[in-house]
Amino acid sequence: MTPELETLRRDFAGDIIVPGGAGYEAASRTRLVAGSPAAVLRPRTVGDVQAAVRFAAGAGVPLAVRGGGHSFPGFGTNDGGTVIDLGALADVELVDEDRRLVRIGGGATWGRVADVLDPYGLAISSGDTRSVGVGGLTLSGGIGWMVRKHGLTLDNLVAVELVTADGSVVTASAQEHPELFWAVRGGGGNLGIVTAFELVAHPTTEIFFGKITFPAAEAAAVLQGWAGHLRTAPEELTSLVNLANPFAGGHAAPVELHVAFDGNDADLAARAVDPLRRLGTVLEDDVAPRAYADVLVDGGELPPGLRLVGHDGFVDRESAPEALQILAEVGTSPGSPSIAVRSLGGAVSRVADDATAYAHRRAELLVATIVGGPEPVVEAARPGLDALWDKLAPHLSGAYANFLGSTTDEDVAAVYPARTSARLAAVKRQYDPNNLFAANHNVRPEIAE
Repeated sequence: MTPELETLRRDFAGDIIVPGGAGYEAASRTRLVAGSPAAVLRPRTVGDVQAAVRFAAGAGVPLAVRGGGHSFPGFGTNDGGTVIDLGALADVELVDEDRRLVRIGGGATWGRVADVLDPYGLAISSGDTRSVGVGGLTLSGGIGWMVRKHGLTLDNLVAVELVTADGSVVTASAQEHPELFWAVRGGGGNLGIVTAFELVAHPTTEIFFGKITFPAAEAAAVLQGWAGHLRTAPEELTSLVNLANPFAGGHAAPVELHVAFDGNDADLAARAVDPLRRLGTVLEDDVAPRAYADVLVDGGELPPGLRLVGHDGFVDRESAPEALQILAEVGTSPGSPSIAVRSLGGAVSRVADDATAYAHRRAELLVATIVGGPEPVVEAARPGLDALWDKLAPHLSGAYANFLGSTTDEDVAAVYPARTSARLAAVKRQYDPNNLFAANHNVRPEIAE
C-alpha cells in the first residue's frame, strides 16, 4: 500500500483494496467491463466518501464511481486510477409512510428497493434488472415498467445528499441548491457522488405483466399496430417490443411484445392489452398478475473475454412510422443485432422540456440495440450495426445515456442538447471546476454558455 493510501487510512473506515490484495480480482471489474485500478475504495459512511473524494482529487489519476456496475462503457472501473465503490451504502428505508417517502443509499440496487417496498404495497418505477444500481439509473433518467404512468425515476426524486469535488456534503432539492437539483436529474454522475436519494414511491399491488409473441414475418404490422395502440392506451400500460432475440433464433425469432399494466383489475388490464393480442398470430401469451418485485430480472456478470456494445436513440411521433419500418426490415434480416423498442409518452411528456437535465420529453419511442460476444464477433457485427443506425439517423432525436456503449462527443451532444449542455456546464463550474467526475457522459466545465 502506498504512503498516500496509508495516510488515507486515518480518515477512512472502509475497505481499501489494491492489486494483489484479497478480493482485488472481483473488486477491479464491473459486471460488464474488466479494469485494473490502482485502488478500490469501499466507503462505509458518508465521511468515508468525503475522505475518498479528497484522496482521489489529490492523487491526479482517473476516478471512477461505482453503484451497480451495469454501464456499457464501464464507468465503474478504470486502469491505473481510483474506484469508489458505493456498495456498502445500500440502506433502503421508508421514512414517511404517509408521504410514501423512501430514503435510499447511493450504492443500493433496484432489487433491494423493490423487496423493501413490496410489503407496504409500494414501488418506484425503475429499470428491468434487480442488480442495476439506483444511482446510475436515476441520475440519467430511469425508463422502467411503469414509466408512462409514473414518469421517469428521476421525476419521483425530491432530494439528494451529494459529496462534491472538494469533499463537501450538500443536500440538493427544490428548496436547497435548486440548480444542482435540476442538474442531477438527468446530468448523470457529472456533479458529484450521491450518497442518498429521497424518492416518492407509488402504490402498487400486483401488475399484469408478461410477453405476447408473434411470427417474425408479421413484424412490420405488429410494430406499427403496437405504436398506434400505445398512443391512446391507458397510461397504466407500458410496453416494449424485442426483435431478433439472439437466444430465440436471431432474425427468425418471434416478435416479443412485453407488457406491464399497473393495476390489479383484470377487466381494465384486458381492455388495455387485448388490442395488442389482435395485432397478429399469437404464438405465446403469458401475461398474468405478478408482484412488481417479481417482475425485475436477475442480472449476471459478463464472462471474461466477452463484450457488450449498446446503442440507442429517441424517435418522435412524426418519425415513428418510418423508423419502425426500418426496424422491422432489419430485425428480420440475417445479421441483425438484438433490437428493443420502448414506449414513452404519458407522464414523461407532461414535464416541461427544461424542468430537468433529461431533455427528451417529447419522444414517443426509445430504440436500443445490443451486440455481444467475443471481440471478433462484435467487430464482425459492427458494419451491420453501423448501417442500421445510419438508416435510422434521419428519424432520431437524441439519445438516452443509460443504454449507450460509448462516450464520444457526438454521444454527449445527443444526450444533452446545446442549451441543456450549457446549463449543465455552468453547474459543473460551480461544483466540480476541475472535472474530477469525468467518468460519465461528461459535460466539461469549460463549455460556453
